[in-house]
Amino acid sequence: MDNKDMIALLKDTAKLLELHGANPFQVRHYTKAAVGLEKIGQEVGGLSREALHKIAGLQPSTGKFIQEINTTGTLQRWEELTATTPQGVREMLALRGLGPKKVRVIWSTLGIESLPELLRACEEGRIAQLPGFGQKTQETIQASLAFREKQADKFHYASALPYATDLEKQLRQAFPALLISLTGALRRKMEVVERVEGLIGTEQVHTVFHWLDQQSMLQKEDKLSGPFAWRGQFVEHALKLTVLFCKPKEFYKQLILQTGSKAHLALFVGEGKQLGEVLDSIMEPLSEAEVYEQAKLPYIPPELREGQIELTWAREKGNPRLLEMKDLRGVFHSHTTYSDGKHSLAEMARYCRDLGYEYIGITDHSQRAVYAGGLTPAAIQQQHEEIDHLNKELAPFKIFKGIESDVLADGDLDYSDEVLARFDFVISSVHTGMNMDQKKATERIIKAIRNPYTTMLAHLTNRLLLKREGFPVDYRAVIDACADQGVVIEINANPWRLELDWRWVAYALSKKVWISVNPDAHDKESIQNMYYGVCVGRKGGLTQPNTFNA
Repeated sequence: MDNKDMIALLKDTAKLLELHGANPFQVRHYTKAAVGLEKIGQEVGGLSREALHKIAGLQPSTGKFIQEINTTGTLQRWEELTATTPQGVREMLALRGLGPKKVRVIWSTLGIESLPELLRACEEGRIAQLPGFGQKTQETIQASLAFREKQADKFHYASALPYATDLEKQLRQAFPALLISLTGALRRKMEVVERVEGLIGTEQVHTVFHWLDQQSMLQKEDKLSGPFAWRGQFVEHALKLTVLFCKPKEFYKQLILQTGSKAHLALFVGEGKQLGEVLDSIMEPLSEAEVYEQAKLPYIPPELREGQIELTWAREKGNPRLLEMKDLRGVFHSHTTYSDGKHSLAEMARYCRDLGYEYIGITDHSQRAVYAGGLTPAAIQQQHEEIDHLNKELAPFKIFKGIESDVLADGDLDYSDEVLARFDFVISSVHTGMNMDQKKATERIIKAIRNPYTTMLAHLTNRLLLKREGFPVDYRAVIDACADQGVVIEINANPWRLELDWRWVAYALSKKVWISVNPDAHDKESIQNMYYGVCVGRKGGLTQPNTFNA
């Protein structure tokens, strides 16, 4: 078990203890162990007791939990708690607006043990009548249940992509002559997808079909499959898979058909013709570009095929080259062990340098973020002295002194102006008080944007894809304010965030707002999430000249 899974196990144990009304000291025991493990910069899975004792900063109590997990693969306390907690009650803990204490009230008072029962209780108004709840909490729970239902059976792009690329690699190795490509939402790099889709051009359909049938990582759905369609799922995580087959001469026409959204494919239709007629009139193309050319359309990269901005991007802007990973020169928005990061300042800097970047901007949390080890003015001074030392050691690589400053409830930034003036740049972001209506949220953010020390606006709505909707904002008003104040807007490359949402990138660019692709890295490996941020930027038409860190 890796550190990430151990941390999740410890946190889940703490939640279950609180749910069952355990002594708060017991709850803190597991919570502190999870926080302590988050601070460790090395994997501890499989390490002996002696090796664990040698890890600097690892508390003995945390080491005991790790040793138990390494020995048994679990925690006995967690096993005991899950055995006495209905699955539906555990699922309630993931809902917005519900913590362990409120779930305990619902469970013990109303006897509710499943999400359908919880929804019914909300619809009947019984939740609002519970002590400490009220109508607003009930509405929040209902909205969270609706969001959960809407996101069921969906996967983050970053979660689905490895399965797809691994299968594609194996197919190419087994059948080198195949014409093969990903299609659908995954090829368009949508932030969440329902399935992996692919297209194969071959005369040997039966042979490839049989190969897919034999793969242990796949499970076929015979009732859904047909002569030219293999349908099933990846066994792990039940991720759905559809592989369509066509003749090689039809491959590139079918590739466009199976990649583009309905709105994009409508661009091919004109003068009363059907899409099929248009594609049938195109003679055996050797590339997608030929299909677009024969259809008298400019070539559109897969990411842009949403039926929104692509023709404007291609015709009015001259089909510019979209942003690529190689364009990025540096990294902003990264955390270290000074706050809630896993790796030290030096480790983050060296890792970034070794990836070929020219600089890194360190942005640990500000002091109001006590839960994340926010920096006091004294800690800031200590960090800045270390940065000065490392800048001499690592030159010409550069470390910029930054901070992720909490936007307070009234829109002010954490710290006084005197402290904020000590940083090279300031990222402003909302982390608390997120139950706001659109008017309040927009006013709060715009006030922060107008603060003269704000350099960059981070994770605009604080959404967590597939888990939590962000708070509502007036995107145009916020983007306009950034344009007026010269504030950079972040594309947060964390696969759970991926915002600024790609649907608003084009508007930001039209207002000449700089976009920065940031990893929001809490460990050095997460710097490589920059790729997913580039995907978001490309979907919005982002190019190198419009990118702050390119």
